Amino acid sequence: MATFKHISSKNADYGAAEQYLTFEHDEFTMKPTLDGNGQLVIRDDYRISSLNCGEEDFAIACMRSNLKYGKNQKREDVKSHHYIISFDPRDAPDNGLTVDRAQALGEEFCKTHFPGHQALVCTHPDGHNHSGNIHVHIVINSLRIAEVPLLPYMERPADTREGCKHRCTDAAMEYFKAEVMEMCHRENLYQIDLLHGSKNRITEREYWAKRKGQAALDKENASLAATGEPLKLTKFETDKEKLRRTIRAALSSAVSFEDFSGKLLQQGVTVKESRGRLSYLTPDRTKPITARRLGDDFDRANLLETLTQNAQNAARAAETPAPKQEYPRSIKDRLQRNKAAINAPKQDSVQRMVDIAAKKAEGKGKGYEKWATLHNLKQMAATVSVYEESGFSSPEELEAALAAANAGLHETTGKLKAVESTLREKKDLQKQLLAYIKTKPARDGLKAQKTEKARRAYREQHESEFIISESAARYFKAQGISKLPASKALQAEIEQLMREKNSLYNEYREKREKTKELQTIKSNINQILRREPERGKGRENER
Repeated sequence: MATFKHISSKNADYGAAEQYLTFEHDEFTMKPTLDGNGQLVIRDDYRISSLNCGEEDFAIACMRSNLKYGKNQKREDVKSHHYIISFDPRDAPDNGLTVDRAQALGEEFCKTHFPGHQALVCTHPDGHNHSGNIHVHIVINSLRIAEVPLLPYMERPADTREGCKHRCTDAAMEYFKAEVMEMCHRENLYQIDLLHGSKNRITEREYWAKRKGQAALDKENASLAATGEPLKLTKFETDKEKLRRTIRAALSSAVSFEDFSGKLLQQGVTVKESRGRLSYLTPDRTKPITARRLGDDFDRANLLETLTQNAQNAARAAETPAPKQEYPRSIKDRLQRNKAAINAPKQDSVQRMVDIAAKKAEGKGKGYEKWATLHNLKQMAATVSVYEESGFSSPEELEAALAAANAGLHETTGKLKAVESTLREKKDLQKQLLAYIKTKPARDGLKAQKTEKARRAYREQHESEFIISESAARYFKAQGISKLPASKALQAEIEQLMREKNSLYNEYREKREKTKELQTIKSNINQILRREPERGKGRENER
């Protein structure tokens, strides 16, 4: 579930970026942490490397390049861009992600998407609040020191030229997020859909406001507890969190937009609509908060969809008579019913049973045997419950269901591989097409030459462009392409394939989890059936 963030910096001190990456900093004030002697404290674990800096330090190399091209000399100039790829904390234990592997992925991402830029790539093993998520920092000088090929996210010829600056546009961020998702899929890491927003959109400012507010509240509660006074709230909420909670509470019972607006107005919140977009004005503000800043759950389309569902549910409830209330005949029945509901095993809690005899042979002691016995009893009950709920009447039916699940998984895997292969081919074609389009001025210039001598001299002068164009032409011929596709159409086709691939990958993960569950149930059923004769034999011996 990797996330991707971008921060632009106007700080002319390039060494500050490297200092932040290699030394500990206070997560609230962002000031460096000092030891008892007033010295900077180096981070316990990190990996760092520089790209396109030669033998020089990153800061010196960046300042030398800025002087050479006369860029980044004004205070308002963006001096550097800071990109952060944060991986899911579960990737380390579940998928074998290490700091070294993340560093290699970060370096590859930087070389591929930020060519021609001086860069620092640094990987940290832990995130804020000891979340355990490995994350990679990529800091690039905004100035480009070499001419690069035209990449899909670039929109202007200046985006490829030496001595020009990097631009992080909305289209570029969409492209980078798609590439991060593809990288996670390729490396078998957890991923989420980064291209379609989030239900709750937490900005960097809101995140830190919550962290600082919670710290202040904890400090105040500690002082109150020391004096024996009653505590205040233990969880700090930002103004946006309170507004989200108020909106969801009103939305849960509203059946129309007018009903929803009226419920919010009772709480002092006014809903405004402008050009199809919603905004919410709270009593303590003069400027409304737009739905886009709160999250996708609060925009007009999702709001109307939820209200429609509420209205349909209310209509169905009015048509269907309420079921007759059944009361337990005694307190004992009521307690047993509640106990059965609490102890009912969940379907997603089934785990493999332990072979206790094998573990004892490996040297496990009494404590492990006691835990394994209790674990097996719980998993036996959960397995039988899921087995019956799934409608299986024999192990053969379970075997057939597992075979069908495996077949469906293999089918989805085949579709996924086919889409990935097509996507790879389309990206190769796009790369060659962009390179070929870039050489058009050189090819047109050759046609404008009048004499053979002039054409020969012109060709020698632009030899690199003609090498690229001829290589692209050979690729087109080898692929049997007689008419070149339009760049926008090809980009739209690639985006469609990306969406199809992401959809298939989600389907693949669902089927894989279902297959694993059936395999676990089958293993447990086999172990239960294998142990039943042993229990019967033991009872016969007792007789």
